[in-house]
Amino acid sequence: MVLVSLGRCLFKSWSVVKRTMTATQPYCSVVSSGRQRVNGVDLYYEQTGKGKHAVLLIPGALGSTRTDFGPQLKSLNKERFTVVCWDPRGYGQSRPPDRDFPPDFFERDAKDAVDLMKTLGFGNFSLLGWSDGGITALIAAATNPALIKKLVVWGSNAFVSQEDLKLYNMVRDVSRWSARMRQPMEEVYGAHGFAKTWEAWVDGIAQFAKKPGGSICREQLPLISCPTLIVHGEKDPMVPSFHPQYLLKHIKGSRLHSVPEGKHNLHLRYADEFNKLVEDFLEE
Repeated sequence: MVLVSLGRCLFKSWSVVKRTMTATQPYCSVVSSGRQRVNGVDLYYEQTGKGKHAVLLIPGALGSTRTDFGPQLKSLNKERFTVVCWDPRGYGQSRPPDRDFPPDFFERDAKDAVDLMKTLGFGNFSLLGWSDGGITALIAAATNPALIKKLVVWGSNAFVSQEDLKLYNMVRDVSRWSARMRQPMEEVYGAHGFAKTWEAWVDGIAQFAKKPGGSICREQLPLISCPTLIVHGEKDPMVPSFHPQYLLKHIKGSRLHSVPEGKHNLHLRYADEFNKLVEDFLEE
């Protein structure tokens, strides 16, 4: 039943994504895109807006610019913010190389994210990170306190528990997903590429369960000094509520905003509410 529940959530998320991708087509002319050579790889990014406050959007596992953040690229205030979104190495249009998951892959993504923004000419900026992207954002904020203005994370965790491990393993085999569930990812990576990369991701995230306390970045949370907003969907089947509570307790001065009907993709399903929440926080 858990597998079915997670599968339905994933499919529902991708259904919203497909609608989002269609809805974003009219604004293509106001979005610039390109690739920047960063740390030995060519990273794809998109940029929109002309505001003084730069914001970087960081996708989740296997996620990319348009699949994960269409409503944010479209609707975040372009007069007040300059919004950048990117495909982490090995994801989306930042291929080659193929994605791999060494023990430091979150640290690698965090360095890539910060160095991309530096290369684009931003001296300081805020981070919005979803799911795996939230973990990347936590690490980036902890290791670059002088650069990060504000931080928003949702669907994220600082450690992997045995409960988490069970959830990940239940969705490991994509052949057990429905064809409708697999299709959006297969359109990006191909059927074989998606199955291979997804299984590699499960192995990659599972390796943290072997570390003391299942730590991904527990020890780095107290180093985060920027204002931090943690958002949690109370019906998120992938991230139990003890994770946002842990972040709240260990990130000094952070605050938690709960979305009662929110699931893992709350920024897509409740885009207007989410965007306003983020804009208000960034402008405080």
